[in-house]
Amino acid sequence: MPTYPSKVKPEHTFRPHAARLMDQVSEVMRYYHYGRRTEEAYSYWIKDFILFHHKRHPKDMGKLEVESYLSHLAVNRKVASSTQNQAFNALLFLYNSVLHLPFSDDVDAIRSKRAPRLPVVLSQKEVNRLFHAMKGETLLMARIMYSGGLRLNELLHLRVQDIDFDYGFLTIHAGKGDKDRSTLLATSLYDDLKAHLDAVRTLFNLDVEQGVVNVWLPGALARKYPNASKSWEWQFVFPSKVLSKDPENGELRRHHVNQSNLQKAIKRAKEKADINKRVTSHTLRHSFATHLLESGTNIRVVQKLLGHADVKTTEIYTHVLQQNLGAVISPLDCLEES
Repeated sequence: MPTYPSKVKPEHTFRPHAARLMDQVSEVMRYYHYGRRTEEAYSYWIKDFILFHHKRHPKDMGKLEVESYLSHLAVNRKVASSTQNQAFNALLFLYNSVLHLPFSDDVDAIRSKRAPRLPVVLSQKEVNRLFHAMKGETLLMARIMYSGGLRLNELLHLRVQDIDFDYGFLTIHAGKGDKDRSTLLATSLYDDLKAHLDAVRTLFNLDVEQGVVNVWLPGALARKYPNASKSWEWQFVFPSKVLSKDPENGELRRHHVNQSNLQKAIKRAKEKADINKRVTSHTLRHSFATHLLESGTNIRVVQKLLGHADVKTTEIYTHVLQQNLGAVISPLDCLEES
């Protein structure tokens, strides 16, 4: 089991004030600006670890209990290797950064060995059929995802200032791994996206008139730019039609649209287009990468556009290309033609 460096440096030890353990976990994660989804994932694995050991407190457990739990994930729950690593990272964070207890550097759990599955990829004709079965805002969202290979969460968190029409790219901030990158914005999207932004601007102006402009910003940015939450450039490209309360502080905000909107629209379109594959929003990202490689784009360029830290992650799409049997002629056809 590999070890991963803690995001919290020892010389900047933060001791939480909350009494309950899970409240302490949340307090430390927010202090060091971990993303909300990371907080949710780590909290889940920590709770699961505690429940697996019959609600014993982590300070009363150590290496053997960690190894037992991680092995259980691999053997009994058959989780993927990446999932097991995430659970390990959550426990590493718990012991190093919350409890300030030593964490063994030689954890020897049974590793998950499930072979990676090839991603589902649509042909360009299937993408076209899918889009023809969609309309409105969700169609625009799907086209943007396919245009630049975005993850769903990256699409939802796009801000107005992240769009560059002059150079034809999008800036993705704090993507997976908390990294920034640039990716493609197809010119065929310009007219529809500009018309969409005009409608969003109208909604923004109405919020200004009513004094309710207050978009969510990450903690560090909110402190550095206290007025940014009320400025046009920081607004979400796909804002919700209704205001909602922030679960962290109760403030009334206009958040981005719910992710289920696009997911449901793609599912309906897939059925309408009679596509016999398992299609999700992430399929558009897989298709983007595969189609670029099919067109001869260098794999290193595709790696950067996708935001992969290691080119080996991008290489999975070369295996998809190898599975493309469209150019192979069956020996039966050759026999019958002779």
